[in-house]
Amino acid sequence: MDFLSDKDVWGCCDVDDLWIYDKLILARKLGHLAGPAGVPVPCNGFYMVRPITNIRMMSRGAYKAWLSPVQDNVPDGYFWSELFQGRHISIDYNFGEQKTTVEGIRNSGRLDRFCKWQRVEYPYELPDVLQDVAKRSKWLNIEMVGDKIIEVHLRYNDDFLNHDCNEIFPVWKNENTPKPEGATWYDSPCGDRLGFWIR
Repeated sequence: MDFLSDKDVWGCCDVDDLWIYDKLILARKLGHLAGPAGVPVPCNGFYMVRPITNIRMMSRGAYKAWLSPVQDNVPDGYFWSELFQGRHISIDYNFGEQKTTVEGIRNSGRLDRFCKWQRVEYPYELPDVLQDVAKRSKWLNIEMVGDKIIEVHLRYNDDFLNHDCNEIFPVWKNENTPKPEGATWYDSPCGDRLGFWIR
């Protein structure tokens, strides 16, 4: 069975694989510097603060914050992690073989929204900790910033499924997104997203 959303996966996923939806455990297994609310950061600085688990849309609630070891501003149910820089890449794997690979482009400070996604060439071998679950799963999707994985899903990215376009431009309810030249409409509502212009 193919799943399009994480809420569908949750009820059918092998219980031994559910750890991938715990972004704090995922971060620690990948060797990232991270800790839950109540555990102080090691030094002053900017960190990423995110919900430990978020099935609705995985970047909802994420924000960048200045944290210090003596002031715990991380809400319960959230965690802090080191802040990564670089391109935002999303890759689908089919039984461990890399398939659709796209890059997200932002034009604002909102971490849960992109103004554009585009197909790219970006060969990437999964780290050992994900190899077994990837090879057993029909679909596995990873989200990366730079070369650091920040999210994993047991589904594919369906935004590029039913068309052969190379670029998609999300359209949000509260934003005016003009039609790019040569684009057509792709209906794909999800949360605050109405769909995409695609070309």
